[in-house]
Amino acid sequence: MNTRFSKLLMLIVLISLFIPSFVLAEANTKPAEQIRKASAVLTVTTVTPKREQWSLSQFANGGLYAWQEAIIAAETSGLRITRLFADVGDEVKRGEKLAQLSQDLVKADLAQKEALVAQAKAELAEAEANAKRAIEAKGSNAFSEQQTTQYLIARDKAKAGLAAAEAQLKSQQIHLQQTNIVAVDDGVISSRSATLGAVVQTGSELFRLVRQNRLEWRAELMAEQLVQIRPGQKAYINLNNGELINGTVRVRSPTIDPDSRKGLVYVDLPTSESARPGMFVRGEIQLGEKEALTVPESALVMRDGYSYVFELDANHRVSQRKVVTGRRANRRVEILEGLDADAIIVATGGAFLNSGDTVIIAEINKQNSGENLQ
Repeated sequence: MNTRFSKLLMLIVLISLFIPSFVLAEANTKPAEQIRKASAVLTVTTVTPKREQWSLSQFANGGLYAWQEAIIAAETSGLRITRLFADVGDEVKRGEKLAQLSQDLVKADLAQKEALVAQAKAELAEAEANAKRAIEAKGSNAFSEQQTTQYLIARDKAKAGLAAAEAQLKSQQIHLQQTNIVAVDDGVISSRSATLGAVVQTGSELFRLVRQNRLEWRAELMAEQLVQIRPGQKAYINLNNGELINGTVRVRSPTIDPDSRKGLVYVDLPTSESARPGMFVRGEIQLGEKEALTVPESALVMRDGYSYVFELDANHRVSQRKVVTGRRANRRVEILEGLDADAIIVATGGAFLNSGDTVIIAEINKQNSGENLQ
């Protein structure tokens, strides 16, 4: 009886010793992944930085101006405007009539000049006939030497008189042409000072014309920015209605304004119905391309005025990295400092993390994500 009781007691002791060891061994065999998941604070997606060719741009503000304006003025004086053919906003062609001045007095003077020319021609014909007879009769004592000389001089004076009369006629014909106010180039009428019935004076402005309907953007840049600009560079401007207009740099200003310390860049623009001289717009001049290390905007976390990303190590533990950012485009941000190109960072959810936290990486289809997710 005592023997059986002793065996039963020994069995109980052995079992009590074996069970804790079994439980401990079982606990030690749990996968490390399960332990890590148990301590993780967040499930995140990850991404690696990309190297991309990004365009370098210089933003600027400036006004829109006519490429060149032509002033159409009266070339004669004392004549009344009798007809108007153009108004502000009209597109005109070179040589097209814009206005007409009174022609009555001019035409009367023209008829007088034509009569003087006819008279001069008759006088020349008479002088040439006298000179011819004098030359033919030379040596026959029909005319004295003095008379012969006088006939020859009279012929030359008649030729000069005809030339003078023809010149006066030509001048009067030009005067008649000046009564027709015409466009000096193709373009659009931007202003009209001419009034029906007004008496014009020489040089008085009647119309103003935007030549060839061409506009230019005069971008204002600081001196250090101006040195980066070259003729032929592409540019574009944003109008207030959202329209985007492409242009080309024509020239940069050779001087800097001493007050504003800014220079001008002249950008040629195509014809647009929305763009008007006098507008003030913002635009961008493309300087070329440069390689950029970029990450999604969602990977950035702003704290205390600085930008951070969370880098992931092999144990799925994150470390907060301070970075310096640059250009932004297509929902991506250029990283200038603070991040290696082969780093793995948290793509989303970084705002809820702190340095040293353990995370779980979400399983995402890499092919559909468009990012290098881990």
